[in-house]
Amino acid sequence: MNLEKGYLEKKIDPSLDLFKEISHLKKTKNAIILAHYYQDADIQDIADYIGDSLGLAQQAEKSTADIILFAGVHFMAETAKILNPKTKVLLPDLKAGCSLADSCPADAFSAFKASHPDHIVLTYINCTADIKALSDVIVTSTNAVQIVESFPKDQKIIFAPDKNLGAYINKITGRNMVLWNGSCMVHEIFSLEKLIKLKIQNPKAKIIAHPECEAPLLEHADFIGSTTALLNYTKKPENGDEFIVVTETGILHQMQKSSPTKIFIPAPPNNNCACNDCPYMKLNTLEKIYIALKYEQPELLMDEYLIKKAKLPILKMLELSAKFGL
Repeated sequence: MNLEKGYLEKKIDPSLDLFKEISHLKKTKNAIILAHYYQDADIQDIADYIGDSLGLAQQAEKSTADIILFAGVHFMAETAKILNPKTKVLLPDLKAGCSLADSCPADAFSAFKASHPDHIVLTYINCTADIKALSDVIVTSTNAVQIVESFPKDQKIIFAPDKNLGAYINKITGRNMVLWNGSCMVHEIFSLEKLIKLKIQNPKAKIIAHPECEAPLLEHADFIGSTTALLNYTKKPENGDEFIVVTETGILHQMQKSSPTKIFIPAPPNNNCACNDCPYMKLNTLEKIYIALKYEQPELLMDEYLIKKAKLPILKMLELSAKFGL
């Protein structure tokens, strides 16, 4: 089936109960759905596991399903395939990419790495398999600080591709990692001026932010952490009942489900669009998930050599994460 043409041609009966149909397909095909927190609420509600990059990687590695449908973006599905190469991995929309991963082309990064021959490479999981294959250890926002601190102080490190996360880690750890100049368009779009105004309007609200945001915004945050850490922070009674959330808005669904009486305010972007929604994450829909499971397409396929090479730094990350109790 021509994938692009196939999606356009497949018509879904509007009266179809997609939740019921997807649940049926999961059972009959021994399939699971792994979904990132930034997916739409309906997708989160149909998923077998919802999490951030570390949790999703851990789930993908231990899965015994015949099919993993990844409701996320391309690099996440790649990671699942790398960790579980014999399992069929589906991505509902192959165009679901990542601006951060796109900011780090493999050829340019290879040259950058070659110019720092005495450095090891720590790479944020939000990158392509080609970049992972050039890395020594993969990190996520959940474990990055611990992994960096596990190396001697005099160890020279390249950190890629997110310059904002790298700068935050440098500040926290006192390191001087060499940073690749990449960033996430969603986390760079937040307006500092509007955030300060929003705080004035909601003085009781705690500002909680993802470390992919730019440093000036992080300076105003009451708490900085991974997506899971932000969610867990909002659950604790001692942290208050109102929060200004400076990350992709998909996480608000889980925050509201976990704490229905609390108030969650999405941080405003620096213009009038919904730019704090990741357009790539939002390409996935219930309709596309149904079609993908029904026809078992689009399937993510990878070169076996690339899988083997990219798997080593991911396994190192999982090993260290287990050691740190993450």
